[in-house]
Amino acid sequence: MPSRGPGGSPVAGSGPHPVEVQGLTMKYGPTVIMEDLTFQVGKGEIFVIMGGSGSGKSTLLKHLIGLKAPAKGSILFEGEDIIRADQETRKGILRRIGVLYQNGALWSGLTLAENVALPLEEYTELDTRSIGEVVSLKLALVGLRGFEAFYPAQISGGMRKRAALARATALDPDVLFFDEPSSGLDPITASRLDDLILQLRDSFGTTIVMVSHDLASIFKIADRALFLDIREKTMTGVGTPASLRDTPPSDEVGRFMRRSSESGPSRDPGASLEPRAQSSPDRGGAK
Repeated sequence: MPSRGPGGSPVAGSGPHPVEVQGLTMKYGPTVIMEDLTFQVGKGEIFVIMGGSGSGKSTLLKHLIGLKAPAKGSILFEGEDIIRADQETRKGILRRIGVLYQNGALWSGLTLAENVALPLEEYTELDTRSIGEVVSLKLALVGLRGFEAFYPAQISGGMRKRAALARATALDPDVLFFDEPSSGLDPITASRLDDLILQLRDSFGTTIVMVSHDLASIFKIADRALFLDIREKTMTGVGTPASLRDTPPSDEVGRFMRRSSESGPSRDPGASLEPRAQSSPDRGGAK
């Protein structure tokens, strides 16, 4: 876990942060979604982006992984701006990140092994045998040893999420991005996925940025969380989940963090980065 300063903020090290957002404004056409977003994510930190439906959580994630350009501001990975970088630098940044989409976004016409192999084929010069060895290792790490030849439709939703996680980690990324990883999962399966995420961070020191409004998951695994306020159109709180619950910086944050546990873990799918799994792949690039 990263070192902490007052208020749970990561202590600045000798180098740049794995992820740093500076004065970010997001728009759809003339409509401002969020503005003046500034935050840093520490190395090895599990950082959660929270907010109600329509607050721009998944839109922010799209900006962070370079799918959308901000109207204003910068997004830095180890000090390099992913938006303004030249093509070669940008490719290097993308090589260091992995993404777990909300529904997994596995290619339905490919086996699990073939799905996990896609980023290795796109971003490395490994031969077929070496790729196969890496694929087997990644599937084993998420508990799917022996399922290499299965297709996504042949396994459960929780197993598909784990297979997608194996693909997201295929390149040993420095930073992983998750879009509502517990969405659509029952509480037991969601808790097991949380355990896997913690194991990944603790074993490899991976920095994780996750969109979620599942309080059970947030309190279990998040080091810090950021709240996007749809009314204020900006971030109105950042800190440990406990501090945001016990001393909320706004009424909206307090209501969000103190939602009744009687309703169970939230499983609203929200706005995903990928609307549905693909039926056939373009072997020229990883999905």
